[in-house]
Amino acid sequence: MRLSLFSLMLVVFGLTTGEFVIAGILPDVAAGLSVSIPSAGLLVSAYALGMIVGGPVVTVLTAHVARKPLIVCLILVAVAGNLGSAVAPGYVLVLLSRFVSGLVVATFFAVGIAIAVSLAQEGKQGAAVAKLTLGLNLGIVLGTPLGTFVGHNLGWRATFAAVAAIPLIALPLVLRFVPAQPAATTGSAFGELRVFGNPALRWAILLTAVGNLGVVTVFVYITPLLTGLSGFGAESVPWLLLIYGAGAIAGNFLGGWLADKALLRSVAALLAVLAGVLAAFWALGSSRPAALVLTFVLGLLAFAIIPGMQTRVVTTAGAAPTLAVAVNASGFQLASAFAGWLGGWVIEDGPGLGSLYLVGAGLTVAGLGIALLALRRERRSSTASSAAVSSSASTKASAGSPPE
Repeated sequence: MRLSLFSLMLVVFGLTTGEFVIAGILPDVAAGLSVSIPSAGLLVSAYALGMIVGGPVVTVLTAHVARKPLIVCLILVAVAGNLGSAVAPGYVLVLLSRFVSGLVVATFFAVGIAIAVSLAQEGKQGAAVAKLTLGLNLGIVLGTPLGTFVGHNLGWRATFAAVAAIPLIALPLVLRFVPAQPAATTGSAFGELRVFGNPALRWAILLTAVGNLGVVTVFVYITPLLTGLSGFGAESVPWLLLIYGAGAIAGNFLGGWLADKALLRSVAALLAVLAGVLAAFWALGSSRPAALVLTFVLGLLAFAIIPGMQTRVVTTAGAAPTLAVAVNASGFQLASAFAGWLGGWVIEDGPGLGSLYLVGAGLTVAGLGIALLALRRERRSSTASSAAVSSSASTKASAGSPPE
């Protein structure tokens, strides 16, 4: 199990680096392609749009493919997409390559989580998901700053070439250690869509999309925020991203542990604290020492919410966890796509760069509201189920039958 999760985690690390490294090299990409920073920010939206489309579509179309050969094909497509970003001569082709790279990510992540959950002991699913999503954190703590360093010194195209190399290196490990598993379904692939009739699953996916929107909006533009508002030099950005990623690793394991203890309650509490930290960044971010501390805490909270959200989707999806997790990943990327546009609008046509922190805090509060509503629905459902069981036991007792 450990080697299987490690090989999958390494692929996730590469895919995540490809997704987030754009935040560290955004000015370089904009200059290299002769476009504005908000236009370069749309490269984030293109990748996200690929995941939004690819999540449900690719997952449904490949539902009858055995999991191991499926993830091998997904890795090869991701490698090709990132190589395309490295060699594309113009802005439009880079956008297209980013879209192709994103198409397979949600399905890979969904299949990886399904494998992790299937190998985990009962009651340890949150911890297993956290081990896999450690690749997300390493993509931030190592991949993004290293990719930023490469981009600053060798050019942003070298960054995308390096991103393509990571999953390619991981491929032999996947072939060796990931166990063969059957396809996600043996019935109608489109029949799995019935799982979305479950209101609890729809609330879980909505929570992912809205709950992450605020912090993602801030992260997309974290380089101009830290250099423009906090006064750090461009050479400090890789180290600041390293601090953010260190917080993300700590938050990942904290979130997995909390998810196994109290799933929805922990997500709600973490969202409340995250909103407060974003507001504190707006108030104190001009101070470098405060910005350093808040960067770490922001990374911690941004990734502490992920294991609980993913586990919630898996536990409410029933017989179709792969499709549900893929759609959930698409929900996250819908937030990323909107965040790229929203942040650009706030900077150019709205109240300005500094207000991004407050916008992020407000959006996170909206996510908190959804978490609280979902928790309230769960408690009502639990109370109704307990009442039904008690009523059934009382009826049997009064009829002279022992309760079950």
